[in-house]
Amino acid sequence: MNTSPPSPGAAMVPAADILDRIVAHKRSALPMRKTLLPPAALEAMPGFQRQTLSLAAALRAGNGSGIIAEFKRRSPSKGTLNDRCDVCAVTAGYEREGAAAISVLTDEVFFGGMAEDLLAVRGLAAIPLLRKDFVVDEYQILEARALGADLILLIAACLTPAEVRRLVAFAHTLGLEVLLELHAEEELGHVCPEADLIGINNRDLRTFAVDVERSLRMAAQLPAGRLLVAESGIDRPEQIARFRQHGFHGFLVGERFMKTEDPVEAFRSFRTGIAMHGV
Repeated sequence: MNTSPPSPGAAMVPAADILDRIVAHKRSALPMRKTLLPPAALEAMPGFQRQTLSLAAALRAGNGSGIIAEFKRRSPSKGTLNDRCDVCAVTAGYEREGAAAISVLTDEVFFGGMAEDLLAVRGLAAIPLLRKDFVVDEYQILEARALGADLILLIAACLTPAEVRRLVAFAHTLGLEVLLELHAEEELGHVCPEADLIGINNRDLRTFAVDVERSLRMAAQLPAGRLLVAESGIDRPEQIARFRQHGFHGFLVGERFMKTEDPVEAFRSFRTGIAMHGV
């Protein structure tokens, strides 16, 4: 199977096909990764013993921007976003300008990330770090802990409800929080009480269209009191105000910043726009 990502100029690949290819690649790569760096070696890394930071507590406090600013070099659907910026410089700027947390893509084949990115950012950041990847196995959660993450992403479309519950439980044994991401209403059954945060992706994985109304409908069907994170397709400050009105506490924004020449300046401008809208 050819698992290399499409080039920036290639025709857009259907999202379902991309997701299937990514998950297949993750599963096929796991045996080699476990051989090269066994679990015992991960547990011996310095980052494995550090005290983790709680994004859930920070969002519940409600005294910050709520923005989870993402570093992402490319995506399989849009090609290269930004391959010129330094991960440490950008993420340090995000933190300086008021990000509540930083999301780092660690998938290399499809998104141009690497585990070393997360490790480098952890050496500088004093706010929670999200390891953004396609987690299908406990080993990847051990990796996240060793690399200095404070929380991981679980994507409902990649997992069964039973797998979600198992992986959430395992993450908690390591002191990691879990952001469970939903893309469609049929995935609401994946939600379990133990998940720390529920992310709702505004982008339809089948069409790539952004549909905020669908996201708001899904949010209304979730139990009261859940910490909600709006993801993808957020490119206007006024959208933050609307999401807040519907109970969202966090906002994961990546492409809006990374597709510019200066992601930190784009983040600063975005926050200024939010303030202008009284949020």
